[in-house]
Amino acid sequence: MNQAILFNDDLCFNQEKNAWSMTGLRAGELITIYFHSANLKHLASIDRCTKYDLEEITELWLEQNEPELSEIHIYDL
Repeated sequence: MNQAILFNDDLCFNQEKNAWSMTGLRAGELITIYFHSANLKHLASIDRCTKYDLEEITELWLEQNEPELSEIHIYDL
């Protein structure tokens, strides 16, 4: 699979942004991905299957969009 981004294993809840977040490398640049979702906000942890789903959602997002200021904000999952 040809990934547009290499994901780090650092998925965590970001209190400041009130969203789950993780980082990844895209063309040598470190970017942070924020997942803004009412359903995810209430979870204490995210399992491996959901994490892979979030990675796939990010890859699909990157096919149609460009990150701004080394950040990606994905809403309404």
